[in-house]
Amino acid sequence: MTNLEHMSPRASATASRAWRGPTVLGRGFRPFFLAAGVWAIVGMALWLAIFNDAIQIPTAFSAVDWHAHEMIFGYGGAVVAGFLLTAIPTWTRRPPLAGMSLAALTALWAAGRIAVFCSAATGRPAGAAIDVSFLVVFAAVAAREVVAGGDWRNLKIVGLVLALALVNFAFHLEDARYGLASFSIRAALAIMVLLILLIGGRVTPSFTGNWLAKAGASRRPIPFGRADGGVMALSGLSLVLWVAAPEGAATGALALCAGAANLWRLSRWRGLAAGRDPLVLVLHAGFFFAAAGFLAVGAHALWPSEDPYAAGLHVWAIGAVGVMTLAMMTRVTLGHSGRALAASRGAQLAYLCVITALVARVAIALLPDFALPLMDAAAAAWIVAFAAFLIVYAPILIGQEGRI
Repeated sequence: MTNLEHMSPRASATASRAWRGPTVLGRGFRPFFLAAGVWAIVGMALWLAIFNDAIQIPTAFSAVDWHAHEMIFGYGGAVVAGFLLTAIPTWTRRPPLAGMSLAALTALWAAGRIAVFCSAATGRPAGAAIDVSFLVVFAAVAAREVVAGGDWRNLKIVGLVLALALVNFAFHLEDARYGLASFSIRAALAIMVLLILLIGGRVTPSFTGNWLAKAGASRRPIPFGRADGGVMALSGLSLVLWVAAPEGAATGALALCAGAANLWRLSRWRGLAAGRDPLVLVLHAGFFFAAAGFLAVGAHALWPSEDPYAAGLHVWAIGAVGVMTLAMMTRVTLGHSGRALAASRGAQLAYLCVITALVARVAIALLPDFALPLMDAAAAAWIVAFAAFLIVYAPILIGQEGRI
């Protein structure tokens, strides 16, 4: 993979100004990060109301499947699209997707949210077709740009996006047949974890090294090498086993090994040395939760009565995906709008609230008698996190470029 460091703020802003229309359509991160932040709040508020039996929604999905689907494919899909539509032009040196093409892709994502929400009224086939089409079209756009730019090494990321689209289709089929898409939920989450291990495993040491260089530190993070590739292979195999047999003995043993191996990767990136910068530290936190998720699902596979299934699931879903996506959205927004790479108090509040949501949600699995108040606390913390994100970053996403 080519360097995942962002282009300089000046170069990024110059590329964005090539589009003369509304700023929000100037680069992929703008509409998609905005949409992700809004949907993170709306989707979680709806789920809390459903969980408390306050409302029913007109979806053909089971309530649990709708929640899982919209957090992974809705929120997560928007963040992945925003990040890759911004990163790919940097990798390929091609113009970014902007203007009406970007607006149409964003509208297709939004149509998927509406189609899934109203699928009981419109019918499952129509809802599935609209929803799945977003990731298929996005994968095609990303593949076109990577191939046109001759950036063959990044085709594996496009492959993961296409795999996510296929799993989305399987999700609709599984829910229709069984009423609960447990297999597809695990498969979708596994792909998101792989993206974090792949992309986060590159940007975290890279950005940490940049900060340490500015701070004058002599020791730098160890860059991606063969050992990291071996850990990625081990992690991928572990995820495949987890998807297929979440309570198998082999799954548990391999997941524990993968968790320990990823913690070893993280230990070489000098996160504590850069701990004074929350924008860097949160990347390490997101990767830590990805590694911890392996340990949690491994413990469940080996000792299911001691470690509930939902605990490991949410260490990945909220801890790894939630923290890492929020970390990348805040950093990419600042870097590509010509602003200083510094986490505001609002951003730091968002980071802490997502971690609080993780603690409360995992506690539900361990303290089921307190499920209702803990769910309320977890959902409230998540909503506050993304409200803080939008308060700070929505003006940047929709406004004019800052002075450079």
